[in-house]
Amino acid sequence: MLSLKDWQNNAAEFKNAGVELPEFDVEKVKENGKNAPVWIHFGGGNLYRGFHSEIGQRLANAGKMNAGIVVCETLGDEIVRDVYQPFHNDFLEVVMHGDGTLDKRVIAVTADSLFANPANKAGFAKAVGYFQNPALQFTTFSITEKGYAVKDSKGNLSAAAEQDIKNPPEQARLTMGIVANLLYQRYQAGAYPIAMVSTDNFSQNGLRFQESILTIAEGWVKGGRAEQGFVDYLQDPQKVSFPWSMIDRITPNPSESVEKVLEKDGFTDVKIYHSARGSNFASFSNTEEVHYLVIEDRFPNGRPPLDEAGVILTDRETVDKADTMKVTTCLNPLHTALAVTGCLLDYHAISAEMKDADLVGLIKGIGYQEGLPVVSDPGIIDPKQFIDELLTKRLPNPYIPDTPQRIASDTSQKVGIRYGETIKKYVAAPDKKAADLTFIPLAIAAWLRYLLAVDDQGKPFTPSPDPLLSELQAQLGAIKLGTQDPAKIHEAVQGILANQMIFGSDLYQDGLGEKIEGLLQEMLAGVGAVRRTIHKYVAK
Repeated sequence: MLSLKDWQNNAAEFKNAGVELPEFDVEKVKENGKNAPVWIHFGGGNLYRGFHSEIGQRLANAGKMNAGIVVCETLGDEIVRDVYQPFHNDFLEVVMHGDGTLDKRVIAVTADSLFANPANKAGFAKAVGYFQNPALQFTTFSITEKGYAVKDSKGNLSAAAEQDIKNPPEQARLTMGIVANLLYQRYQAGAYPIAMVSTDNFSQNGLRFQESILTIAEGWVKGGRAEQGFVDYLQDPQKVSFPWSMIDRITPNPSESVEKVLEKDGFTDVKIYHSARGSNFASFSNTEEVHYLVIEDRFPNGRPPLDEAGVILTDRETVDKADTMKVTTCLNPLHTALAVTGCLLDYHAISAEMKDADLVGLIKGIGYQEGLPVVSDPGIIDPKQFIDELLTKRLPNPYIPDTPQRIASDTSQKVGIRYGETIKKYVAAPDKKAADLTFIPLAIAAWLRYLLAVDDQGKPFTPSPDPLLSELQAQLGAIKLGTQDPAKIHEAVQGILANQMIFGSDLYQDGLGEKIEGLLQEMLAGVGAVRRTIHKYVAK
């Protein structure tokens, strides 16, 4: 029997089971990471466990990084308490190939895991100590886009951000406030340089990260809770950098099918844990074979040779083009369209949706027909080949247990980037008009239809978590399945489609508002109307 908790004492059995093991002195690397951390990662969920940690392990295996990664959580201690610490911060990475084969490796490069919140005094004190250490070179983040939010949908400071600004830095509770405080501790300890790298899945993530941190810091300075020198430190790229990045690897929740295979192979401690916050974790992660990570090469305190572990290091313009290609054209808009339509059509696997000709036609239209004509080629990744690979290899992979319900989370935080940026390009182009778009408006109309929480057969379902869900549903409260009054539909959706905090522009001014209203009206006609509407426009 194979127990991950005791893999070091049973290395031969793990190797006989086809498991790749670390090739470095695990205890030494962990000790070095605790004493002089080089890399801290915030957000120890499935993306870290299925990607960042693999990069760290490759470097450690090659002798290129001798200090393990420290993982910090800011919102809760569940994953640290129940998934990291019982396994000595180690886990099993499972790479799932399209032919059903599984590559398995023990990832043991995580040196420490913390609940880094002032509510947890011991854990937070450790995090402060790590940030005060001059050896720390960079941090990475995978906290989802909403983790950077300090403003509400109307552009005003959120209540949580206001509270953090009013209180002393050491009392911050919002993730951005906690991180700003840790940077303040580093500033006070010696203003040591550091790179703060967002690897979350949205465009110009480094800029958004920097703006959120500065909002908190400037509020502290204005209130006399920090000195101007702290803001100067944050704004000096030779001291603190906020590199932009593009990341791409599907790392869904641990799969029950993978759990069963591992148990059949003799693993004894691979049960999936369901957290109170709705996430699923286990002693294993499962991920796909394909992966990309492009980072702007600005590390004022140095860095390990990340490029030797598969990271593409380049300039900001190239990162922006690569990210724009992926997030606004070649992957994320397609994923979101599959998510909301999949929920409406009662699908529970992305791979199953890829057998639906209507849905494949929809995302081909979004990607090939409407996105590619306005996307900038980053040079390091070919946009058309990226979509080809996505549609033929990645999304159809039945062994990737990804669901439309997971992808549909936080859609209100995503549509402005995933669709709004392409819409802006059509508005700006002298030879194009946004009003000529069909598939992107169809996806937006499907999202509005999804918010009614009634599927295409008229059955209620529970929408995925979204910070604006209750607000948006309240705005749509006057319409329901069967509503065909254009005036009533307009009144219900106008405040959403014109909201620049959601879409980045007023879709009525862009020439799309009325078109989306019309498509939504078609989708509201009755049972089966979503299917009929999608088929109608895909078949044209």
